[in-house]
Amino acid sequence: MEFQPLTLTGMAFKSKPDQKECSFFVPLHHKNQLVGRILAIDYGQKRAGIAVTDELQMIANPLATVHVKDLITFLKDYCNREEVESMVVGEPLDMKSKASDASRFIEPFVKHLRKKFPEIRIERMDERFTSKMAMQTMIEAGLGRKARQNKALVDTISATLILQSYLEMKANQIQHK
Repeated sequence: MEFQPLTLTGMAFKSKPDQKECSFFVPLHHKNQLVGRILAIDYGQKRAGIAVTDELQMIANPLATVHVKDLITFLKDYCNREEVESMVVGEPLDMKSKASDASRFIEPFVKHLRKKFPEIRIERMDERFTSKMAMQTMIEAGLGRKARQNKALVDTISATLILQSYLEMKANQIQHK
């Protein structure tokens, strides 16, 4: 496996582990080889925020907010246009790491997603505090009160945070191997 120096969101990643700035390595499957994207879904009762990686699976980007009744159609269309390796769905847990009340409508969706996309790996990622973190991100970005009330924007930012957490978890797993 190859590693390459790069900068991502202000954090330095270096190719030599003895360099002080090194936080963790971001693996490249093969130098400049594109791989399928990873798509993240923050599923709610009305809307789903969606985020996606670049082809190298290094950067999480907001994609869209879609009404849940249109979500499967949206995902099918997207998967027909882009190569998607896996999907990550936010998993609502309480403070004791048990399934929260929101699980009752998310679990049936995940089951349905697995049936509709059997060729795509479906994974789960803890989504605790993503809505609060999304709101804080909007405040730090200088968005006004009216813009921060846009729930679709909160959902998309939440999906991006879920995806970023997933990418960091994968990078940490690779680092500890």
